[in-house]
Amino acid sequence: MRAWQRMLSGRRLDLIDPAAVDIEIEDIAHGLSRVARWNGQTTGAYPFSVAQHSLLVEELTVQMNREMSPAWRLAALLHDAPEYVIGDMISPFKAALGMDYRAFEERLQRAIHIRFGLPPDIPPALKKRIKDADRAAAWLEATTLAGFTQEEALKIFGTKPALRTPNDLAPLPPEAGKDKFLHRFRQLSGA
Repeated sequence: MRAWQRMLSGRRLDLIDPAAVDIEIEDIAHGLSRVARWNGQTTGAYPFSVAQHSLLVEELTVQMNREMSPAWRLAALLHDAPEYVIGDMISPFKAALGMDYRAFEERLQRAIHIRFGLPPDIPPALKKRIKDADRAAAWLEATTLAGFTQEEALKIFGTKPALRTPNDLAPLPPEAGKDKFLHRFRQLSGA
């Protein structure tokens, strides 16, 4: 049984035991720019992509934690990078799939971190900061793009984030999302 996926870069990513050497940022950016958040149930001419969501989470992480180093900002940008392979499943579905799914996602995240010079496992305090920004991004996306009322968002995502809402939440064409993601990656990684 085949347990790898061929990427546009030509790399073959082993899905059972992903290796850092088989991960390319262009593949990640390409995939994330084509994966729709909210199962595509958003307003606009294009789906709101995971690439755009990743940019939003990195921005919100910085708003919430001004002292973030470029490396930790990169970790925030790459927080959903495994979704370039596995897609973006809504949280209730992830929970229904259980730990095997989470274990696969964690193995791939570790390989991505190693590939880009981050520790395989980021410190729990940083992970919490990124998760808080991720939850704030979900709140903003839900109420701005996905048709949730503020009351629904309050029940599901908690308190409305006391953050400046970015002006660029409009869904972008995939190539534009990919370019923005790659540009930000290069800024943060010093490439």
